[in-house]
Amino acid sequence: MSGENIKDLVDRYIAVSFSVTSIAENLVKEQIGSDLTNDQHYMLRYINHAQSCTSSELAEVFNVKKSAITAIITRMFEKGLIERTRDENDRRVVYLTLTDKGNELYEKAEDRIHKLVESFINKFDPMEIKQFIETYEKLNKVLIESKEQ
Repeated sequence: MSGENIKDLVDRYIAVSFSVTSIAENLVKEQIGSDLTNDQHYMLRYINHAQSCTSSELAEVFNVKKSAITAIITRMFEKGLIERTRDENDRRVVYLTLTDKGNELYEKAEDRIHKLVESFINKFDPMEIKQFIETYEKLNKVLIESKEQ
């Protein structure tokens, strides 16, 4: 591929990536409402799927400093969305789980987000969306590998 073609593709990628991310984040925020920030929603989502995790695990998964996770977790704890449980064998380790309130809020938000995303997916042919998801997953894998090097 020529240098000029690559530059055009990079410019298109950056423009569409910024636009999609910005619009999608705002649409998701509308769906989760004022009870949660997008970051808190992502944390609830991760904890729900993991069922239990630590702040260190969240920091690694979300690629942020532990202090940033601690601030988010503290606010979620104060809202009654998560529980903190100390490990019986190592008191330094604290496990995070969703409370009933946290699970309920997560489920409501997730249902609204699924309906939103479904409304977009329905505008594509099944083959188009399958190819898009596979390509996006491949991009994610490339980015993860690049981060690890």
